[in-house]
Amino acid sequence: MINKLFAGLAAFASLGASSAMAAQPVDWQLGLQPAATDMMSQVRGFEQYTLWFIIPITLFVLVLLIYVMVKFRASANPNPSKTSHNTAIEVIWTLGPVVILLALAIPSFNLLTAEFSPPEADLTVKATGYQWYWGYEYQTDDELSFDSILLQDGDRADYAKEDMAVYPRLLTVDNELVVPVGQTVRVLVTAADVLHSFAMPSFGIKIDAVPGRLNETWFDAKSEGLYYGQCSELCGKDHAFMPIAIRVVAQDKFDTWFAEAADDVEAANRNLIAAIEADKSVNVAVNAKN
Repeated sequence: MINKLFAGLAAFASLGASSAMAAQPVDWQLGLQPAATDMMSQVRGFEQYTLWFIIPITLFVLVLLIYVMVKFRASANPNPSKTSHNTAIEVIWTLGPVVILLALAIPSFNLLTAEFSPPEADLTVKATGYQWYWGYEYQTDDELSFDSILLQDGDRADYAKEDMAVYPRLLTVDNELVVPVGQTVRVLVTAADVLHSFAMPSFGIKIDAVPGRLNETWFDAKSEGLYYGQCSELCGKDHAFMPIAIRVVAQDKFDTWFAEAADDVEAANRNLIAAIEADKSVNVAVNAKN
């Protein structure tokens, strides 16, 4: 019930936003990225829920401070009060915070329980953090692994990623992690050298990559698109140049890409981009006719 409340609050909060999924940060962004998973919907809902407590408390404290500064200033009170305590006030400021903390703790524990109780995975991928790039291994019968490195501006044409709006500077990689839409993806996260952190804001996931240890997270992307994250644990001089890119595609496109990637990942990526662009062109033409 509470999870549904969170999702509803998140949907209400995003009514004024664009219907297109935001796969990357935007200029002057004040809130969280729109949710691409059910878990992120709950995170956004919990954020809106907490504001109903944070804003009134902040305003109440501000009013009290102003009242104290005016009422009890030296010029208005040449003889300071010697009152040491007030039982009623002490009871109120003890019970009040307890009630508020309970109202925040219970739904937050429910959210944590949902986050760490994943459904059965349809696909498992191992993500390994290196200084300063990511390596991906698909845990399937057919072996597939590759590295994902920040794409240099001079190499954009070779990877068919010249559109800066879709492939922004400092977030675009040479090889994205490709997953099917609507499927539960389990991500096993580790590191080969120092601490890293695997974070994808629009999916609501962020988990440390620790050398010698496997941590686990999961997501179920509901919309096709290209989503960007970054390493979120300071890991050395090029920490800021260690992006994460996940491309969510239809199941048939994923199957085709996966079969081609076994032989040549870069060629499979170019073919996937071409197929996506072709679908966009068809959709634009159909909409223009209508």
